[in-house]
Amino acid sequence: MALEMRTVMVGSPREDGIISMVTTAEEAEEPKRVTFPVPGEGSPLEPGEPRWANYVKGVIQHYQAGPLPGFNAVIASDVPLGGGLSSSAALEVATYTFLQQLCPDDRDLVSKALVCQKAEHTFAMMPCGIMDQFISVMGKEGHALLIDCRSLETRLVPLTDSNVVVLVTNSNVRHILTGSEYPTRRRQCEEAAEALGKASLREASLTDLEDSKARLSEEVYRRARHVIGEIERTLRAAEALESRDYQRFGQLMVESHNSLRDDYEVSCPEVDELVSAALEIPGVYGSRMTGGGFGGCTVTLLESGAAEKVLKHIKEKYSGTATFYFTKPSDGAKAHLLP
Repeated sequence: MALEMRTVMVGSPREDGIISMVTTAEEAEEPKRVTFPVPGEGSPLEPGEPRWANYVKGVIQHYQAGPLPGFNAVIASDVPLGGGLSSSAALEVATYTFLQQLCPDDRDLVSKALVCQKAEHTFAMMPCGIMDQFISVMGKEGHALLIDCRSLETRLVPLTDSNVVVLVTNSNVRHILTGSEYPTRRRQCEEAAEALGKASLREASLTDLEDSKARLSEEVYRRARHVIGEIERTLRAAEALESRDYQRFGQLMVESHNSLRDDYEVSCPEVDELVSAALEIPGVYGSRMTGGGFGGCTVTLLESGAAEKVLKHIKEKYSGTATFYFTKPSDGAKAHLLP
């Protein structure tokens, strides 16, 4: 689901073919201002420093309509950087939405998300999936989004019950492993699929995995067990949400976290601590890590009446200093024309 957090890009065109951008994000590395020419035939943009600008440059380079004018822009965001809440996808989609105002494209939402994903692959060098970009583009207020990452089909799943709230808890921990660990997990899953004789783990069952266990290392086996199990959990979670079976949905969240912790090994002690603390309070349906792992945030589904007690308990139990955000499913990217 799309969170009630925003990355905003405000700007206007200029006539000299120069792009000048400023970020107000304190966590972003220096320099906060970058200036470069609009890309053209034979003069493409290239990734470089500062890294925050690569997400923007990648979208500009791969934008499908043109020719783009130069422009001035300011970027502001309340999405925590590096917290596992899709801050990079939010920046990519905000950039694309801004470019659509300068030079309209065909407005195809899937193409928009795919360009933003391509920007992350080629300019941030992160081989991410499509989930973050899809929800940033297609999120709808009052709904979660079920995404088929193979067919790219989506289904909106209602989540409008006023008795239920979503709590995002930022551990404010970011371990340095994340950059290399994601590609490693991806390679391990590809290795498992090949050993199972499948194009991807999407086509594999847990029975297939058990039958091929002898051909896999223990680590690769566990990676595959997580992915195959997670695909099934996701489908069952959508069904539970549609029938308002929050107990079942919460149980699946916990199963997911345990699998991410034990089989996929992308959690960390601080995040495990936050999940455990949340689950100790009556009225909490479920809790799990979210994002790429090794720090970042947890997401917790709970009864709205338990919110204050849950907050107090986590603050008391957590060994670090957490940041809390109560949120609800919100819309994806929008454009607002300023007078």
